[in-house]
Amino acid sequence: MCHFFTFFTLKNTKIVHARRCGYVITMAGIIFSLLLIAVTYTHAELMPLEELIAKAQERYEKSEDLKARFIQEATIKAMNKTDREEGILYVKNPKRMLWNYSKPKAKKLIINPKRAWLYIPDDRVVYIQDAENVYKSKLAVKFLSGIGKLGEDFHIGYAKPDAVDGKGNFLLTLVPKVSDMGIDTLHLTIDRDNFQVIQCSFMDFYGNATRIRLMDIKINNNLSDKLFHFKPPAGVEVFNMP
Repeated sequence: MCHFFTFFTLKNTKIVHARRCGYVITMAGIIFSLLLIAVTYTHAELMPLEELIAKAQERYEKSEDLKARFIQEATIKAMNKTDREEGILYVKNPKRMLWNYSKPKAKKLIINPKRAWLYIPDDRVVYIQDAENVYKSKLAVKFLSGIGKLGEDFHIGYAKPDAVDGKGNFLLTLVPKVSDMGIDTLHLTIDRDNFQVIQCSFMDFYGNATRIRLMDIKINNNLSDKLFHFKPPAGVEVFNMP
């Protein structure tokens, strides 16, 4: 599976970009809700998993938007290569997000309830797709409903052998109940102090791995809907994806 993180690392022609773009943008929806999840409890000892999931779902439903710096690392197994990118992420319910990449090269991925745009300035190209195609997959819909809904399709548990990392942050593992969910295993890291999801990582069935780390997270910023619209600049090539 070539998700939108590994897609950006492939150095192919615009035609190859266009063929992959539909699936690329669809996979963006899969991690949408993870970025708004947080839980609240004291961490002297681990709380029952069911309670943790319920609190995470409650927090998700109360979070209107999010802004954070991100570091994204994507490893393509066939190329034996890991690419690192950085930028600013903006997320707003319902179904709005902007990945504004700044390093090593600029690019934007913008999604709202109607349209999705992938803009690559160096290539002078924009890919456009209907948002309904972005969010039509079962997996994407589950993620957009929050972590509580994921229990219908994932076995959710504390990571083993350790449920916390070296800094005391909480670790969760999500394993698909069936093999058609597109990923092998999903890992979440929840900050021990503010209980925000600060990292998610997953691997597809081809061994391609993605890790996203969030920093300087700010919730409920009153983000404008205008932030999640995009007008292609003059002179760029536009691909309308199915």
